[in-house]
Amino acid sequence: MSSTSAPHKEKDGHVHLGVAQLSHAAPWNWARWPIVACGVGALGLFAASFFQPWWRFWLYAPQYPKGLGLVISLTGMGGDVHEIDLLNHYIGMGHLASAAPLERQIAGYGVAAICVVTLTALMLAGKKLNKLVAIPAISFPVVFLGDSFYWLYRFGHSLDPHAPLHIAAFTPQMFGNGQIGQFETFAQPELGFWLATAGVVLALVGTFMRSRVCAHCGNAGECSAVCPRLMVLPERHHEASK
Repeated sequence: MSSTSAPHKEKDGHVHLGVAQLSHAAPWNWARWPIVACGVGALGLFAASFFQPWWRFWLYAPQYPKGLGLVISLTGMGGDVHEIDLLNHYIGMGHLASAAPLERQIAGYGVAAICVVTLTALMLAGKKLNKLVAIPAISFPVVFLGDSFYWLYRFGHSLDPHAPLHIAAFTPQMFGNGQIGQFETFAQPELGFWLATAGVVLALVGTFMRSRVCAHCGNAGECSAVCPRLMVLPERHHEASK
């Protein structure tokens, strides 16, 4: 918007127009609603990932030319679980159903909490907390990977010494090709993991944009732990000093 001071007549008889004064909005003010959209998009992707498989394993051996498949989701396992458990019995490995019981029980609450915290942080965090906004979102797939690796390591290193077959302790590969006894294995991420990763990317984009918004915000001086505009409310205008 622009404003022009009223014309006035000088002593020389000429009428002079006042100089137009331009008032510009903060250059990144447009990004406030896209930041909210990033948060909502991340929330939707995280929620969708809960209902999709996150990881898939294949095991190949001469007696299983078509292979055996194992699908890992946040709430349990699917695929050829029974057949794989029978094979695991011979090498002294525990039943797959006994893996991550607490994690499977609280998975839904954990995803809901991450969704709420991510959106709330993008909306409400103040300038001083900008660098921390994306941490809850990033932790989602990272915690899954860390917990999955822990259980793979634990199962492969807790073999029953009285099992019919004895093999060296092992940790199944989470990426690509591996070997367990006479079985060749292959593992890769599935749709759930990629949906969660896409949600993290949206959260990072939103975090970058809000850092630019906060740097140019007219309320930056009074901003601390909580955004005084809650990201999308009108800017607070202070009365000019006389």
